[in-house]
Amino acid sequence: MTETDVDLLIVGAGPAGLTAAQYGARANMRVIAVERFAAGGQASLIEALENFPGNFDPSEGGEAAARVRSGFDLMNDMRAQACAFGASFLDEDVTAIAHGGGGLFSATLSGGRRLTARSVVLATGASHRKLGVPGEEEFAGRGVSYCVTCDGAFFKNKRIFVVGGGDAACVGARQLSRLSPSVTVAHRRDRFRAQPALADRVLSDPGIEVRFDTVLSEIRGRGKVESVVLRRGDSATEESADAVFVLVGMVPRSELVSGAGGIRAELDGGGHVITDQRMATSVPGLFAAGDVRSGSFRQVVVAAGEGAVAAHSAAEYAESRGA
Repeated sequence: MTETDVDLLIVGAGPAGLTAAQYGARANMRVIAVERFAAGGQASLIEALENFPGNFDPSEGGEAAARVRSGFDLMNDMRAQACAFGASFLDEDVTAIAHGGGGLFSATLSGGRRLTARSVVLATGASHRKLGVPGEEEFAGRGVSYCVTCDGAFFKNKRIFVVGGGDAACVGARQLSRLSPSVTVAHRRDRFRAQPALADRVLSDPGIEVRFDTVLSEIRGRGKVESVVLRRGDSATEESADAVFVLVGMVPRSELVSGAGGIRAELDGGGHVITDQRMATSVPGLFAAGDVRSGSFRQVVVAAGEGAVAAHSAAEYAESRGA
């Protein structure tokens, strides 16, 4: 890939990046998307993507979750669709982005190459937030996990604790309750902040014990997770455990535009990239979409919509500059 031959560089290939790639290619832009992990991002880990419009087969019986495709399957289809329209993909990491002369962006890739683009869509998503308690780092991969789809099957019929109260925690607890009769959800607040439908499913599931106003303060064991310390008010108890799933939210991956050795875009207090309704950031030619963007509703369908808007805005930007 030679310099100055890319109209649109997309950093990240989750649902926002995949949709931006498709829409950018359909607008006759030369598009390349760079993703350090597998295409699809966090969405690929969703067992049943039941709330994505159209991802539903009304001809089959049973619960809705049994009639929909997985996030992995849908993301693979989105990637194939983008490729069919002419987008290209690189399995690398973007380590730095600079805004150079002539209004061009210069991206440094993990393989050492540099790629110049006329516009950029930042669709880097977010990474798992950690608890920061004793034992969490020590037992990561040995009973501490951040991904139910990845690791849930290893703890069939085991004593499982889930930490969190949002959508991810509720969906994860439900998945785990199908693997083990001993699932406990510990949430520091007095109610879930998840969507009501998801919260109600957890509260009505006889296989899930919910403990509100409860903080998991330590993870203990010898070589693997063996117990957890739970605090409620001034009291603390130690209980046996085989696994702890930490599902307490995500941290936006906005470091590329935080000004540390590269460009600086305006960020909100949580580190999310601030954009207008066109997904345009404070840097001309730089757009952001998906979980990395400030104010985004963290849903696959929203990320896809924002990716489409970002690519459309990038095409308008290129046209305005006579590219």
